[in-house]
Amino acid sequence: MTTKKQLRPAIFVDKDGTLIDNVPYNVDPALLTFRPGAVQAMALLAARGYMIVIVTNQSGIARGCFTRAQLMELRDALARRLAEEGHVYLKGFQFCPHGPDEHGRPTCLCRKPRPGLLLEAAMLYGIDLERSWMIGDTLDDVEAGRRAGCKTILYDSGGETLWRNTPLRKPHAHVFHWSEVSRFILEYTGTRKERAVLNLPVMPMNYGHIAR
Repeated sequence: MTTKKQLRPAIFVDKDGTLIDNVPYNVDPALLTFRPGAVQAMALLAARGYMIVIVTNQSGIARGCFTRAQLMELRDALARRLAEEGHVYLKGFQFCPHGPDEHGRPTCLCRKPRPGLLLEAAMLYGIDLERSWMIGDTLDDVEAGRRAGCKTILYDSGGETLWRNTPLRKPHAHVFHWSEVSRFILEYTGTRKERAVLNLPVMPMNYGHIAR
């Protein structure tokens, strides 16, 4: 049985629009393009002991746009490129294959903004949710992270369009660049010694706002 001391923190990261450019319903590895600075940030966080877990809604399966097998081929290509380009080794790839209802709401327990994917990963990989972070480009990602008990970062690449703000949808940080993501996490969690090595300020940076 895993004890609290044996649990490790994770970086839960959304795939489309966050880790990679958003190409709707894409399963072609040739079209994979990492967001600027994403691999470098993942490498820095992995080196600090965070497991890297992708959590992604993939309603294209329910819509008949692609199959699970095709998605797994894309996953494998993505994992290879993370390893080759940043020595980042993917711990998990949790996906929701279900579509939303006619109002865009989840019809299952795993589709974000519900926290099912994160809770599943926590059970499978021994993750300490309280010390983990959810990073995504929409407030649904933020809500899923908060509901799972994680800290959250909104990486604003233009994916959020509705801006339905509630307490569960308020990120701990709202940033526009991947360098800010890793910087904020390391400043938030690091010791004074770690901050000095990384040349980070001792006082918290003021990212915790929503600008809309």
